[in-house]
Amino acid sequence: MQITDIINPENLVYEKPKLLTSNTMHYCPGCSHGVVHKLLAEVIEELGIQEKTIGVSPVGCGVFAYNYIDIDWQEAAHGRAPAVACGISRTNPDKVVFTYQGDGDLASIGTGEIMHACNRGDDFVVIFINNGIYGMTGGQMAPTTLLGQVTATTPCGRDAAMNGYPLKITELIAQLPGTSYVTRQSVHTPAAIRKCKKAIAKAFTSAQEKKGTAFVEVVSTCNMNWKLPPVEANQWMEENMFPFYPPGDMKDGSKHDIHPNNTVKS
Repeated sequence: MQITDIINPENLVYEKPKLLTSNTMHYCPGCSHGVVHKLLAEVIEELGIQEKTIGVSPVGCGVFAYNYIDIDWQEAAHGRAPAVACGISRTNPDKVVFTYQGDGDLASIGTGEIMHACNRGDDFVVIFINNGIYGMTGGQMAPTTLLGQVTATTPCGRDAAMNGYPLKITELIAQLPGTSYVTRQSVHTPAAIRKCKKAIAKAFTSAQEKKGTAFVEVVSTCNMNWKLPPVEANQWMEENMFPFYPPGDMKDGSKHDIHPNNTVKS
């Protein structure tokens, strides 16, 4: 007799999402990407939208997301995922579209793309992974790098006079009339993972209901480029990232809630 012969479905505590492929993930040990991938797979599976979901993968650590979640994917040039998602969403209004982007892809090279996409209010989801650094290309300073944070291009720490200030892109996104649901989450503890999953599910539901662009930032770790073990990286994130990037919802409604009467009368 094997253990599988005596396990009843009602007693099953954990099961791998069926949408996750058997491919071995390339992410560094302790990286947050794998956790977010699992949550995406669970949400898409539980909403029953596998056949109608299209993901847009970025340039960066998440570039191979299409190897891990069994849905339709489209690759985008660096920073251009929101523009690609807009095109897919408008030409396929019956589909559920989302982008998966890091802080270098979204908040640096793709700043213009994400701002205008969210301002237009196209009905897709943005998953934004913010670890405060360029991960794939060697640990350079990103727009979200904290003041004083050491990176490959700020070996003495980010200096405001020399490098400018960290960019709170999610706060800017929340002010745009085309956005519906805007939130910042994390996945460093079981409780945080549960909250993040609820936020992702809410974002996908908002996009399905045509409420506007839904934006989910996930404050994350990059222990490899932070040069910290995984546990210490989580502690560093709590002590340094959260005070500047506090988790929580910033906007929950429908597109145009900010300026509902700001229209030109003919």
